[in-house]
Formats: sequence, structure tokens, C-alpha cells
Amino acid sequence: MEQEKVDLVIRGGTVVSPSSSIKADVAISGQKISAVSSQGILPRAEHEIDAEGLYVLPGAIDSHVHFREPGYAYKEDWATGTAAAACGGTTSVFEMPNTNPPTGTLEALALKQECASRQAHVDYGIYGLLDENNIENLEALIENGVSGFKCFMGNTFGNLPAPSDGAILEGFEILSRHGYRCTVHAENPSIMARRQARMEAAGRTDTLAHLAARPEVCAVEAVGRAVAFAEWTGARLHIAHKSSKDALYILKDAKARGVDVTVETCPHYLLMSTDDTDRLGGQMRVNPPIREPGHAEALWEGLHDGTIDMIATDHAPHQPEEKDSKNIWECDCGFPGVETQMPIMLTQVNQGRLSLQQYVKWSAHAPAHAWGCYPNKGVIQAGSDADIAIVDMGSGSMIDREMLHSKSKMTVWHGFQTSASVEWTLVRGAVVVEKGVLVGKQGHGKPVQQNMPTPAPRNQDKSMEEIVKIRF
Repeated sequence: MEQEKVDLVIRGGTVVSPSSSIKADVAISGQKISAVSSQGILPRAEHEIDAEGLYVLPGAIDSHVHFREPGYAYKEDWATGTAAAACGGTTSVFEMPNTNPPTGTLEALALKQECASRQAHVDYGIYGLLDENNIENLEALIENGVSGFKCFMGNTFGNLPAPSDGAILEGFEILSRHGYRCTVHAENPSIMARRQARMEAAGRTDTLAHLAARPEVCAVEAVGRAVAFAEWTGARLHIAHKSSKDALYILKDAKARGVDVTVETCPHYLLMSTDDTDRLGGQMRVNPPIREPGHAEALWEGLHDGTIDMIATDHAPHQPEEKDSKNIWECDCGFPGVETQMPIMLTQVNQGRLSLQQYVKWSAHAPAHAWGCYPNKGVIQAGSDADIAIVDMGSGSMIDREMLHSKSKMTVWHGFQTSASVEWTLVRGAVVVEKGVLVGKQGHGKPVQQNMPTPAPRNQDKSMEEIVKIRF
């Protein structure tokens, strides 16, 4: 039998999985990993990467990014956003629907797909919107290639109105039949709107007013409501950007009952608090807000005990002038994060807050499972996509906003000293970052191939589809 041609070999590195770190060489044929072998066994290849002293990780999968195009391309576009991802060791992204137009119709989806296919450096999924007025579009969006759905239970950039509970429940009934996961921004909108209006009327424009408008009970109520709807319908649920400790007990209990709910948190919630307010001011306005000291420790504990499944970034770029008002209500919400996530979190590995194996689990393995792309992605093994980040755990740098590939030259991480760096990034076998320099071509990124588990809908006899059929 003719031996399969090997196009590239990564030699001398330490290959990391959620359960082990082993010295091994990795062979790549075309877009796939063809072998993971003891060192020195693989034949020479036309192209080789010397990874001696480096660590070979599955590329990160970021379940939560905003690339702003179409509609706000001056903040970010698919080329700059995915360039930032690649330079940060992220090889797949799932992009949110609050663009202009929102990704809630087939026309809007086609427009975004065209932008992505022409510009993306890394692989991608595109979220469809679940809102009050597009329930009849959900199945068509699935048929035309969305990777999942996003429901904004609480308001954020784009000011998309929160759907009613009736619309959310009906949407979950539909998604449960198809097995698609729905990400929710779980904050109670009426509490937040009332508090903000009262504070604005009273003249409160300080940075902490934003936090005061969104107390933890907003998340407790909304998480509980989302879990109830998911458990009733059998829909798969994902809780975005978990920022506080207060609703973790709801999620832990739901998982114990077998509810298919996954949870993400972000580096800024793990490593920042209101103690950073004086330093950052309006730059740190983000939804949900960065909270008082004490929440981060609970989030770390949630990662370690499995209540929180993964790390995401909520990469949400804006221009610097959109973040620098002294009136907090005039500062846009969010900041970039997809390029800095891996160096920041690997720095925490060096500081002993997590192991390298845990980082791989939370950044790649868990999201690959949640979004139905494992084992194509999220693991380094024969037959998987060659999505790889090669990192130096002993060489970091100070984060400089001017060096970021995002259009947003503003980051809350400016001046943060890392102790690890991303040296190489490969997406389906192609080198897109070489020795820290972007070398990949726009348009290399492709839609993530997904295979979600068999749907497990519940209470379908009480669903909207069934009850409207009944005639007396």
C-alpha cells in the first residue's frame, strides 16, 4: 500500500490534551492530522516546524465573538477580527447576530456568509437570531447554515429588544426538534431598564452606575427562566459570559438533573473587578458588568468543578472615542479580547491557577463538544482537522494596544505582562501565523462542520405547533 503523503511535520514539541502532555511529533497531510507519533519516527517532510521546547495545543474555539460586519465594519470586519483570532491561537470562532441587519433573516444570513467567506482567516460559525418577530424563520436559518442561535434576554450593543417569554419558549420548542443549541444573554431587561432610567434621571453618570443598573439578581432570574424553558422543551442551552457567582447554583443543579446546558466565562471576569474602575473608567463597560471582588474566585471554582464549561472572550470591539466619555451611559459596551485570551490564560497556567491540560479542555475540547464539531476540532489526533496553536510557555510580552490586529486599538489588557506567547497557528493544515507574524490569506477560513447529537425534544404535545392544530 502506498504510504500517505505527509505535507508537514511538527517536531519536538509537547502535545497537550485534557488528560495528558506527551513529547510527540505531529504529521499533517492536506487539512488533516495524519499521525501523532513518538519523536523521531516520522519521515522527513517537505515542510517542518521545529517545536523543540514548545507546546502543541488544539487551536482555541471561541464560542462568542462580535466581528461587527455587516453594518459596523468601521469597528471591526471579518478580515481584522479573524486575523486577531489567528494571532491569538484561536482557529474557530462563533460570531454573534447583533450586526446591522441582525442575522435573523435569510437575506441577512447570506450577506454575513458572503463577508465571512471572502475575508476569514480562521474557521467560523454564524449565529442566527432568535427574537420576537422571526420565529417563522428559525428552521429556514437552520437549513441555510447557521451554527446555533442567540437570544438577547438582556439588552446589549445594537439595542435589539428582548423577546417575550412566549417567543423564547416557542423558539426553544422549534430548536429542540433540531438539536441546535441556543446561547442566551441572561439578564432581566425590565429591571435594568428601570434602574438605568431612574439613575439617569437622578444624574448618576459615573462608571459604577452601569454596574448598579445590572445587579446580580438580573442574572439569577434570567438564568433560572432560560433553564426552565430548556428543561421543559429539551432544547440545548448555552449561558453566555457568566460574570457573577449568584446563579451558579441554578446551573449546577440543572446539570445534575441532566439539562443540556453549557456555560462560558471570560478572562475579564476571572481577572478583573471593580478595583480596576479608577484605572479603566468607561473602557471597562461591558454587559454583563465586571463585578466587585469575590465573584472571580467563584467563577474559577465553577470552572474547576465543571459548572462552567469553557472560556470565551465576548470579543466586542469599538473605536477608542466610543469608549472615553465621562458619562458611562454614552460609552459603548464591550472591548476586544480574541487576540489576548490565550496569552493571558497561559500566563495563569504559569502562575498555577490552572493546568495546561485544563486550559485545553476549557478553550478547545469543551466548546468542540458543545457545538458538535468534535472530533474534527478541539483535539490533536489522527483524522482531526489540523487546527493547532504552538505556544512558548516561557516567553511573554507586555500587551500593547497598538500591536493588536483588531481595528479597535483599545483594550482593557493594555500593559498586562504575559509570560507565554503564541508562536504558530495552523488552520486545517495551513500556516496562518508563523513566529508570531500573520502570514495567512483572507478567505482561507471555512464554515465549521457540525454534527450535533440526536435531538431530545420534550413536551412537544404542548408546543405551539401542536396546539394550533387542534380544532373543537
